[in-house]
Amino acid sequence: MSFLKGKKILIIGMTNKFSLSWGIAKQMYQYGAELSFTYHQEKNKKKIQKLAKTVNSNRIFFCDVQLDTSIINLFKNLSKVWSFFDGIVHSVVFSTNIKKKEFNIENISRKDFQITHDISSFSLLAIIKAAKKFLNLKSSILTLSFIGSLKYVPGYVLLNSAKSSLESNVKYLAYSLGKKNIRINVLSSGPILTSSSRKIHNFYQIMKYSSKFSPLRRKVTLEEIGNTASFLCSDLSSGITGQTIYVDSGFNIFGMFETI
Repeated sequence: MSFLKGKKILIIGMTNKFSLSWGIAKQMYQYGAELSFTYHQEKNKKKIQKLAKTVNSNRIFFCDVQLDTSIINLFKNLSKVWSFFDGIVHSVVFSTNIKKKEFNIENISRKDFQITHDISSFSLLAIIKAAKKFLNLKSSILTLSFIGSLKYVPGYVLLNSAKSSLESNVKYLAYSLGKKNIRINVLSSGPILTSSSRKIHNFYQIMKYSSKFSPLRRKVTLEEIGNTASFLCSDLSSGITGQTIYVDSGFNIFGMFETI
């Protein structure tokens, strides 16, 4: 299948081969997409270059999502190789106190809150603001979330409200971007071990719990995440925007669990 053939997609926030966005990149490449990537830390640049090479890309650009000037420069540089492009995968998440065990008001500072929301939520708006003039009609934007945006998950400190903010913003962005025939959606993944998630307190137990109680009784895979992301960035999903799509073996449907 090549339903992404001819599509040019920018992936923002990938750090290594364990990133959700790398699973997405591999599947998008299999379906025919041309890909570009960003890096933030110099120590990750060579890793990303090496991975990008395996999907036939040498388009790697620096971007610090906390700086508007850096975001603007990203798209200026990208426009030198792609005058226009067709999609963005926003895979950016950070919290200063992600290793905390519980949501304890004594552990949360104004600075922690601002940094977490700035990087994990506002960055999407800042990126779209700079990118929209370079996006083709019928482009698609995708961002990533987790069930912790809606329900209590142990250890998901501060990221809970940041992801809630992100998902709410997508609904309003969908309305605004829809006037330009540009779509935007959220992919909410089940627990998958990544460089970021392994920092969450008791994450292995969270994965085990999700696998035990989800309807499919198993974890989701990076390939499944990548397949859904590819669909959402393709013309096959042309009627879908402003939605949160769960790829979590059905775990999100439960309100109460069996005692087994």
